[in-house]
Amino acid sequence: MPRFFVTGPLVAGEIAQLPEDVVRHIHVLRLQINDAITLFNGSGGEYIARLLEIGKRSATVQIDEFTERDAEPPYRVTLAQGVAGGDKMDWLIEKSVELGVASMIPLIAERGVVRLSGERATRRQTHWQALARAACEQCGRNRVPNVTPPQDMDKWLIGLPPAQEGELRLLLSPRAELDFASLPATAPAAPVILAIGPEAGFAPSEEAAIVDAGFVALGLGPRVLRTETAGIAVLAALAARWGGW
Repeated sequence: MPRFFVTGPLVAGEIAQLPEDVVRHIHVLRLQINDAITLFNGSGGEYIARLLEIGKRSATVQIDEFTERDAEPPYRVTLAQGVAGGDKMDWLIEKSVELGVASMIPLIAERGVVRLSGERATRRQTHWQALARAACEQCGRNRVPNVTPPQDMDKWLIGLPPAQEGELRLLLSPRAELDFASLPATAPAAPVILAIGPEAGFAPSEEAAIVDAGFVALGLGPRVLRTETAGIAVLAALAARWGGW
């Protein structure tokens, strides 16, 4: 059944007008009147609806039923990711959402090849958030992860609140002494923050500052992974270790 994200409230038993971006998708899929679709607005759960009218730029649905189904893992991971160049960041965000990430923080690091600020940064953040919504439509999640605007590394560290009790802060580093097997065997109740550098990694001074902020350096063995591989590998491994599948 096709799934669509919509903003605003959804109420079972009511007739609703669909936004234009959803209408365009309905036309692409060649959906017809009386076809069933699933709607969600990111607040949890989903609604089964039935198409009543389909115009060139508008469509209405009868919202029939609400179900509390969610597809969230039993832990919350925030991925603080050094912004990667080209299409790598798009791919990273899409796959991270599929693997259950709770939120993403794009970081502008010293060795990063991408520099974003002002209107360009705003456009990228809007694009990345749209990718996160689309990934939720595809993978069946009903809670959309937040992708923050790009942040300079030092400002992000200054703005980090003190670690909560039980919170796990991990810095992925090829120079780490802690290996993956040393992580807790069960999912922590407190949040997890995973920091990963851009293509050339974090600078030594950045790594030191991150560790000073309460992060523990974590290694993934003898092979050095690309930045677009590392986060996906860790999220998949955590899902297997902590019951995210």
